[in-house]
Amino acid sequence: MSHPLVEKYGDARLPRYTSYPTTPVFDTEIGEGRYGQWLQQIAADAKASLYIHVPFCRAMCWYCGCHTTVSRRDPPVLTYLAAVEREAALVAGHLRHPLEVRHIHFGGGTPTVMPPAALRRLMGALIAQFDIGKATELAIEIDPRTLSAEMAATLGEIGTDRASLGIQSFDRKVQVAINRIQSFEQTELAVQRLRDVGVRGINFDLIYGLPHETVESCIATAKAAAALKPDRFAVFGYAHIPSFKKHQRMIDEAVLPGAEERNAQAEAIAQTLREAGYVQIGLDHFALPQDGMAIAASEGRLRRNFQGYAAEPYDVLIGLGASSIGTTSSGYVQNEVAHGLYEQRIAANQLATVKGYRLTADDRFRADLIERVMCDFAVDVGMSGKQRVVSEHDRDEARHNFQNTDDGIALENAAFDVAAAANQKRRHP
Repeated sequence: MSHPLVEKYGDARLPRYTSYPTTPVFDTEIGEGRYGQWLQQIAADAKASLYIHVPFCRAMCWYCGCHTTVSRRDPPVLTYLAAVEREAALVAGHLRHPLEVRHIHFGGGTPTVMPPAALRRLMGALIAQFDIGKATELAIEIDPRTLSAEMAATLGEIGTDRASLGIQSFDRKVQVAINRIQSFEQTELAVQRLRDVGVRGINFDLIYGLPHETVESCIATAKAAAALKPDRFAVFGYAHIPSFKKHQRMIDEAVLPGAEERNAQAEAIAQTLREAGYVQIGLDHFALPQDGMAIAASEGRLRRNFQGYAAEPYDVLIGLGASSIGTTSSGYVQNEVAHGLYEQRIAANQLATVKGYRLTADDRFRADLIERVMCDFAVDVGMSGKQRVVSEHDRDEARHNFQNTDDGIALENAAFDVAAAANQKRRHP
């Protein structure tokens, strides 16, 4: 699709949108003490999500933008996990009420670098500190290349409900260019192992805009991946920001697709998945019609948070581990990014919070508006809200990007395409 909006914004090198305000405005005035106060203010009936960050991989994929490091040995991973267990106890010690956890997500890095026994121990530690029961959904990110039968069995043992597998591309030339060789057969085996142990939900990640990627290779990858019948797809654009992640310098910029080609790749993947029976959800997700996320989207209940789209809301996000981000009704907090410094703070019996942001009423208004646009492509803001949505400076351009409706505003088709392209994702497994 050729459109002025694509030309202007489609090739923007931006990190993924995760919150309003975004993480660059977090400041060090929000630290351990303030986070401790916010934890004490969590209501007794609050529903929570736990995010546990495991910042280790066995090898570095050159496209990756996650907070991770390469470790081919288990001892550094085990030392880190002991710190996470201690952090969970520190957080729980600040709570005035038992915290009901409705969702647990292990991200990375590659969480399945954990030895199976260590994962079982960590889950036991979390259960000891928080109210975790049969209704709690447990999700984990997985590198299909390294999923052993023993780890798959452990995932079944601890009650894993959903697994997200990184596919990115099945094209060999692309895989060589991003330092990630992964066959269809490896992926198929990982999916079978997960289903055999009772993991009900399977998610796949695909990335367009990678070096040497073409519309044809994107279609071939999408068709092959859809043949394995995952429940959901997340389709993201590669964000090439070598100034942010030094290893991305290994990628030859001369073979990266341009804005028009990236947009064509995204459209080709979307069309392929729709033809395979998937429903498009939000900016970058697809799901089978019977999946809970597809149902939530059709009923107007879809949510967007730091972890992406979600079918169920939560009141609190507790981030555990280096670089993890948390949210309460008061604001956002982020842990120390470097895992060594994170471990030092936890060893000193301190919360690892090093920066954050206190939300204002105006921040919440804007955040809610952005969330609804990203979920529904329209938002009911009322007449007074319309005046707040667009500044005088941007009003002329906004007239071309949004339609006025009786109750609010709706995103134009072209603006939708650009919003999806600009919402870059940098994910590893």
